[in-house]
Amino acid sequence: MQRLTDHPARHGGERGAAAVLLALLMVPLLGFTAIAVDVGALYAERARLQVAADAAALAVAADCAKGACGDMQATAQELVDANLGDATAAPPVLASDPNRVTVAGRSPQEHWFAPVIGHESTAVSATATVTWGAPRSGTAALPLVFSWCEWAAQTGGGLPSGTTERTILLPKKSDTGCTGSNGAFVPGGFGWLVPDGGTGCRATSEIGGTVSSEPGNNPSKGCEPGDLDALLGRTVLLPVFTESGGTGANAWYRVHGYVAFTLTGYHFSGRYKGTHACGGPERCIRGYFTRFVDLGDAFDHDPTAPQLGAWVLRLIR
Repeated sequence: MQRLTDHPARHGGERGAAAVLLALLMVPLLGFTAIAVDVGALYAERARLQVAADAAALAVAADCAKGACGDMQATAQELVDANLGDATAAPPVLASDPNRVTVAGRSPQEHWFAPVIGHESTAVSATATVTWGAPRSGTAALPLVFSWCEWAAQTGGGLPSGTTERTILLPKKSDTGCTGSNGAFVPGGFGWLVPDGGTGCRATSEIGGTVSSEPGNNPSKGCEPGDLDALLGRTVLLPVFTESGGTGANAWYRVHGYVAFTLTGYHFSGRYKGTHACGGPERCIRGYFTRFVDLGDAFDHDPTAPQLGAWVLRLIR
């Protein structure tokens, strides 16, 4: 039998063909690398730019909600710079029906591999829109309601403009002339509300709806001293009413709107002795009505809701 042997020339030809094939495949391989790496970088850059645009839109909207938009372009650019550092904010677009502002950001993203196939950079953009208005409904972190009369008396009938603390006695003997000699708007009711589910320290309401009064002059059942302590120094949105009726456990208040109240102290009987906001057997809360922009998600807003110094912002993009 004849012995078969490999021919050296044949192997050399195969190696040469493989080298040519590899060279031909390098271009699409580099192209796919550019797509995988650079497109991923584009998505990451756009995500960062979106965060910057969101922050810029929220900052501009917060200023406008308070009645002084100021230099919107400067505010937007400042927030974009703070969140990204290498992007340009377009002039914010403001509208009033409903109240909203749109901020667009643009950033050039240089590629790492794509220049091999002729693409040096791509312009990345992101847009954020924020709307705002007075609170329409939501869940208050403190189950307490004020009368519109009381709010108007303590703010001079206009939007709050100061930080002067006031002590509000419960029953409502706050020398505002808003209640009768018994200091209550409804017999047996002192402004505390039945909390959601009958327990806890939160109460949900909406404009035009009624909320149930909880009898007694201490905080609502389930509202612990720790809940009140956690709110000290914080601003919360609380409902105000213009109508009330019933007595005791059947008493109710009709919600007119929402105000912002900064809680600085409280004093009740039993375990509820957080600060010396009032003395002796008196029961009270202490704080002040203020202007406040709420960025949380506990409240919805409506441009037709009464404006009493509180605004709710919503990011809608």
